[in-house]
Amino acid sequence: MFARSRKPVIIIKLYPAANGADENNRCGPAMCLILFAYRQHVDHPLLIAANRDEYHQRPAQAARFWPESPQLLAGRDLLGGGTWLGVTRNGRFAAVTNFREPGATSGERSRGELCVRFLLGSASARQFAGDLSVDSGRYGGYNLLLWDGEQLCYASNQNQQQPRVLEPGIYGISNGFLDDAWPKVVAGKEALEQALASPDILANCLTILASREQPHDHHLPDTGVGLQFERLLAPRFILSKDYGTRVSTVLSVPVDGELSFIEKSFAATGACCGRVRYDFCVRRS
Repeated sequence: MFARSRKPVIIIKLYPAANGADENNRCGPAMCLILFAYRQHVDHPLLIAANRDEYHQRPAQAARFWPESPQLLAGRDLLGGGTWLGVTRNGRFAAVTNFREPGATSGERSRGELCVRFLLGSASARQFAGDLSVDSGRYGGYNLLLWDGEQLCYASNQNQQQPRVLEPGIYGISNGFLDDAWPKVVAGKEALEQALASPDILANCLTILASREQPHDHHLPDTGVGLQFERLLAPRFILSKDYGTRVSTVLSVPVDGELSFIEKSFAATGACCGRVRYDFCVRRS
């Protein structure tokens, strides 16, 4: 998601605040690229590789177990209060990306609260996704990925999309719909498939997320933000003074067994400025 920048034209063009409200408070946290392999490897039934792109001045907290909810492991947006990606000790997982829709209002609620609501709740992924239609209009455009230990569900509040229970496969979500053929999604999925055959899958997933390869202009999507911004947003790892990749996360979620969570944080220069890793045994209630 986007916070206020020294270049307000970017915010106005991409995500205007509703009725002139402060974008910092209206926009919630979100990933901008989620690559995932579902039931494609015996040791990694759900493997996630995700980048969070954000304005560098928007304050956030690195992933940790939340003091008030000690079962929840997630980063935290210090403006909206939600999270872009998180897991729990009993193996629930959620992540959200925003939907690029120039000219649309950003919604009255933070998208990051959707992840927190699911992670701290007990509803199945399918039930939670289905119930979202009641108040989905209170949020800006989103894609939501939910795992309850049995089913993996995808939901979006765009274009009257119906929630989907996903079949095993390799998928990608950026700021369009699931598996839209954007270069970072297509190339990322191919790289993830290759990583599944490597001896160190988690390290290779971090390498995938670090790619700064710039696609050719004729491969870029036309999402209404103009060629300059399509170019800026096209690589898997985005680098610029004001806006870029803030966090890379690799996560292996078991059905039962040990969960691994790796997060790297980045400065505006692209240099790594923090790394955390958590490994713990999932205990389903």
